[in-house]
Amino acid sequence: MARPRLARPVVRILLALALVASGLVFASVANQAAADGCYTWGRTLSQGASGDDVRQLQIRVAGWPGFGGHLAIDGQYGPATAAAVQRFQSAYGLGADGVAGPQTFSKIYELQDDDCTPIHFAYSEMDDGCGGSGFDGGPLSESATRFNALKTMWQLEALRHALGDRALNISSAFRSTSCNSAVGGASNSQHLYGNAADLTGTPTFCTLAQRARYHGFGGIFGPGYPGHDDHTHVDIRTSNVWSAPNCGIGSAAALTDIEPDI
Repeated sequence: MARPRLARPVVRILLALALVASGLVFASVANQAAADGCYTWGRTLSQGASGDDVRQLQIRVAGWPGFGGHLAIDGQYGPATAAAVQRFQSAYGLGADGVAGPQTFSKIYELQDDDCTPIHFAYSEMDDGCGGSGFDGGPLSESATRFNALKTMWQLEALRHALGDRALNISSAFRSTSCNSAVGGASNSQHLYGNAADLTGTPTFCTLAQRARYHGFGGIFGPGYPGHDDHTHVDIRTSNVWSAPNCGIGSAAALTDIEPDI
């Protein structure tokens, strides 16, 4: 006896349910992202989530914490992470709900290269500024310094986008201990850790200093601060030390107890 044939609409419904149950629907979205060679998220993330996938997201949205804020890279999706995701979404014209799903991840995939650096920056711009290469010779391990440089680049990517996607010129970033000494850098310079970048060119130094306050930079030194009239220094320390007196930011006198970070 012949088996009864199911109507085509029923077959489609059953097939869709099977795909959802097997996770293939989300996998089809994820597989598109895997081609970028960096990192692929496998689930939607929202408040209460935790894990390395949250940590990877935090690295990429750490440049969107709001004025004076800093986003902890701790793998915990709390209110601060949700707010940073929401600002990221709004900045790129996405639905701004603070939940990281396929649209948010797709935008991140567009913004990163296969080595996980943002598309407008590269490790080669961030390594030893005295003619060397790589991230060794500092107080931290090479891998730790390289990771700090990655975080710095993602915050620079946020700053760049906020400035209308205007190119940023890095004149100095990581310095080995010998390099830092050769250029007269401070003994506690954030450049030693891969946490810093000196910006020159355009936009104006004051524009850079003023806008950097919104993108997670704890150290900001610009015009009017000793040794900083020809560049703006930004770094990712997590306490705010800002001085660019000629730009209306802090004062040099207020920071006399802090060794200039150049």
